Amino acid sequence: MEKQTQTGKAAVLGLQHLLAMYAGAVAVPLLIGTGLGFNEEQMTYLISIDIFMCGIATLLQLTVTKFFGIGLPVVLGCAIQAVAPLILIGTKSGVGAIYGSIIAAGIFVVLISGVFSKIKKLFPPLVTGTVITVIGLTLIPVAITKMGGGDGTATNFGDKDNLLLAFITIALIIGIQIFAKGFIRSISVLIGLVGGTLLAYFMGMVDFSAIGHAPIFHVPQPFYFGKPTFDIWSILLMIIISIVSMVESTGVYFALGDITGQAIDEDDLKRGYRAEGLAVILGGIFNTFPYTGFSQNVGLVQLSGIKTKKPIYFSAAFLIILGLFPKIGALAQVIPEPVLGGGMLVMFGMVAVQGMRMLSKVDFDNDKNLLVIAVSMGFGLGFNVMPQLFAQLPETVQMFTGNGIVISSLTAIVLNLLFNGLKEEKIPLHDIVEEEVHG
Repeated sequence: MEKQTQTGKAAVLGLQHLLAMYAGAVAVPLLIGTGLGFNEEQMTYLISIDIFMCGIATLLQLTVTKFFGIGLPVVLGCAIQAVAPLILIGTKSGVGAIYGSIIAAGIFVVLISGVFSKIKKLFPPLVTGTVITVIGLTLIPVAITKMGGGDGTATNFGDKDNLLLAFITIALIIGIQIFAKGFIRSISVLIGLVGGTLLAYFMGMVDFSAIGHAPIFHVPQPFYFGKPTFDIWSILLMIIISIVSMVESTGVYFALGDITGQAIDEDDLKRGYRAEGLAVILGGIFNTFPYTGFSQNVGLVQLSGIKTKKPIYFSAAFLIILGLFPKIGALAQVIPEPVLGGGMLVMFGMVAVQGMRMLSKVDFDNDKNLLVIAVSMGFGLGFNVMPQLFAQLPETVQMFTGNGIVISSLTAIVLNLLFNGLKEEKIPLHDIVEEEVHG
């Protein structure tokens, strides 16, 4: 009986992880499909296969073998930084070039995983803490937009009903964290989302039309949009985007390693990169998109306090099922935007806090370290807010300069190398003393 209870709790936690990443996961196919003018049938396939492959990709990372899998409670989803490049490739070279470039980039990631895993010294707490903090802070405006209704140009954006739903969702999560204990406290985000959706239903703000329009059953089909084509410039562009995703995933891996107390070594990184590369290859074959570790689920692991992989296995299984049965998957779409926004605000905030915790290991008596953080965060947040700064540069360059996370990562790495080289980062004496006292 106790074993069944534990399994049931893990399943509910897995559902919470699914709900946390669902909006971000479907955003990529929605944006790309809309940008390329896909019809309703094509959009249905894109969303369904995307959810299905998120589950497969997550399983690849959870299951540790000799060659694949990092074995951390990580959820994989489509990389948002790939949206603009893929729309550009599809517009200029056709849909076949999109998937040819994705397959080629996935092969590239698998091949360089051994080399890339040797650069752990490029990512000390100074770098990873800065990047994770920027990721969390960069995502918060997305949550704020959803709190207002999802469309900043809509006439009802930020009206009292939207704000009521968003803030009640946040209040539910905070209240459960304060007053509840144990398992109930660990699923505070899920309870907040469900509670907010129930309130929205009684307010007449829940739309069930997505369930009615979705087909009952869907089978993933290789090369649904036709045979891939291999254009050299498209491939080079996707390889660069894949390297950026690997940098982001590295930050996610180290953040989860920090939360779970698991030391991440070169072999772990190598298996993680290979699994990600394999997921990208499968994404190209089944006509979905590149995958990366989802940072919002890092915040959920931190917030729930549940650090095992079992809930993530359930989440992966749920994703696969949802991908096969689009009508079931559409259930998650009934959660109103303001409710999702409230939950996302808490989770993205937790991601930023996790980055700050990692930065607490940095020697702040060293002015150079302060400069690395200041400039990297300034670039990351500033360029993300005002990408028009680079409007006069070529479009290919703008794809990178307009991504604050990319700029922050590169800046932190370069400045750290310039000031500190590849030496191990020293922990300040007062941190060592405090560790001994509490040890």
